[in-house]
Amino acid sequence: MEAASIPHPAAHAEHEHHGPPAANRSSRVEPQLLGMLLFIISEIMVFGAFFTAYFFIRIANGDPWPAHGTTLPVGVAGMNTAILVSSSFTIHWAEQAIKKGNHLGLKAGMLTTFLLGCSFLFIQINEYANIGFAPQDAAQQTIFYSLTGLHGAHVFIGLLLLLFVTIRAFRGHYSPEEHRGVEVPGIYWHFVDVMWLVVYTTVYIL
Repeated sequence: MEAASIPHPAAHAEHEHHGPPAANRSSRVEPQLLGMLLFIISEIMVFGAFFTAYFFIRIANGDPWPAHGTTLPVGVAGMNTAILVSSSFTIHWAEQAIKKGNHLGLKAGMLTTFLLGCSFLFIQINEYANIGFAPQDAAQQTIFYSLTGLHGAHVFIGLLLLLFVTIRAFRGHYSPEEHRGVEVPGIYWHFVDVMWLVVYTTVYIL
């Protein structure tokens, strides 16, 4: 009587695997962080398109900036810049606090950051209401509202993220081991702050 044939282990493993091969996870960048970095790169391109139009008006066309008969509230914008820059420090404080297990510091830092961001947006809207010109008045006014409005939209999105993180912080959802949910929105908020420094310098100062 012949002995039963024993299937080869390699052949058994070959038939056991179905579907596409496993994803390569050799990269040290986590998916959440990589996704945010790619999103920021795409947003830099969007801002770049608007800055191209801005420099075309000022340099190629040689149009006066701001347009004749209009003034830009440099002082108010400068105060708003200080508010937004301060929010970068407070969110960094919140990130460092949770890494050390300081939940009170996380809550205080996130709440302060959110309130500073709201203050920035409120002052920006108030500036629009009192600036004295409209987007359709001339090309200069159009690009002014486009650049500052584009940034304002990013601030609004950032505030939604900050609100979500703040609520989760008060519910105790973060820990020194699990704080990526604070860090990734923080990267976006730092991007918003840096972009405003660029907008403020080119639009209000130069």
